[in-house]
Amino acid sequence: MALEREIKLRFGSADQARAAVQAAGGRPLQPRRLQDDTLFDAADQRLRTARSALRVRREGDTCRLTFKGPPHPGAMKVRDEHETVVGDAEVLVAILAGLGFTPVFRYQKYREEFTTAAVVVAIDETPVGVYVELEGDEPAIEALATALGRGPADYLTDSYRGLFIAHAAACGLAGRDMLFSEPSA
Repeated sequence: MALEREIKLRFGSADQARAAVQAAGGRPLQPRRLQDDTLFDAADQRLRTARSALRVRREGDTCRLTFKGPPHPGAMKVRDEHETVVGDAEVLVAILAGLGFTPVFRYQKYREEFTTAAVVVAIDETPVGVYVELEGDEPAIEALATALGRGPADYLTDSYRGLFIAHAAACGLAGRDMLFSEPSA
């Protein structure tokens, strides 16, 4: 069983985030690319009710299936996570449908990754803002957040679905999914 520990920090722009991450010692790990994610649930919303997630991620020719268990209490988001690469996204979606799971939320982001000694850093450009996601062990996340000029009051532990819902409500927007209206360069 894998344990995921992470926080998100909001930044004004991808350039601002990239400069801060590199100034804090982040080294490039993965180049910027589009991730197209879809969350699935059963008709009775058992996963949402349990605060769990079943996600299909498409990234270029790669497809990953991820299950995330409910978050543990704390200042950071900590939860069980299981992920595997799948050969054919369309077959996977058909299997999930056969098991009674349907798409409930789709979201896109451009992700660029960096690394430090103990933290994987993702700069996520989303339709509702730029977020830096820090994933690793708690002391290393706290130290890197401090190096980025942020503290516990800045930690966001909500999912992108939760951030989208809050943004849409605050801005009076309608829409079921968090998608880019046009391809971004």
